[in-house]
Amino acid sequence: MSVQRIEQNPRMSEASKAGNLVILAGQVADGDTVASQAQSIFNSIDALLEKAGTHKANILFANIYLTDINDFDELNKVWEGWVAADQGQTPSRATMQVVRLARPEWKVEVQVFATV
Repeated sequence: MSVQRIEQNPRMSEASKAGNLVILAGQVADGDTVASQAQSIFNSIDALLEKAGTHKANILFANIYLTDINDFDELNKVWEGWVAADQGQTPSRATMQVVRLARPEWKVEVQVFATV
């Protein structure tokens, strides 16, 4: 089985595809609010999945990391709008609070596992 690297740089690949499995690196984005960051992240996920030959209806599982669990409802509003286009295809998910992300301005990070 070959491995395809998508948007690779010297440090990492934004996505890796092996057989029918696609794993995205944790996606982050700039923005003033969790909602604006989440929307940008979900747009990035859509684009990466397309490059891997799949789409969000094929997401199996998402890990969501928040720096403040009080932002959970704000995140969910954006999440629900994003997955609503694929009714009946809502993936499994875990959401957790972390002490911090790699940059202090990042409030949310999302990693997904999908199939082709």
